[in-house]
Amino acid sequence: VVIFGTFDGIHDGHRNFILEAKKQGDRLVVIIARDHITNDLKSKIPTYNELERLNKVFDIEEVDLVFLGDKENGSYNILREINPDIIFLGYDQQDLYNDILDKIKNKGLPKIKLIFGNPYKPELFHSSILNKK
Repeated sequence: VVIFGTFDGIHDGHRNFILEAKKQGDRLVVIIARDHITNDLKSKIPTYNELERLNKVFDIEEVDLVFLGDKENGSYNILREINPDIIFLGYDQQDLYNDILDKIKNKGLPKIKLIFGNPYKPELFHSSILNKK
């Protein structure tokens, strides 16, 4: 199972997402968004740099492997290397879902099962809310 995220400060929403993803398979691989990709997508630099975020996620017991994402947004070379059975998406990752699904349909990626997780108290535990505090 693969999940994607910035993980800029691990909160209960992240922990719930990771636990939910881990239940989908026997190994959980986390792809950490590169600093410049996060800046492009969210118009802000993460508080913690990509290596700090990678190390914080790797310290989570349920996580088996952690990689930095591709240097080019949307290339998905990392997915071709990992070749996951499942990509587990956060409830707020609709754009990522659409992009990956398009790549699968156009044969740019092999067929991969895409599953959405459920939100966990999104009014409290969403990075955009927590980072304002």
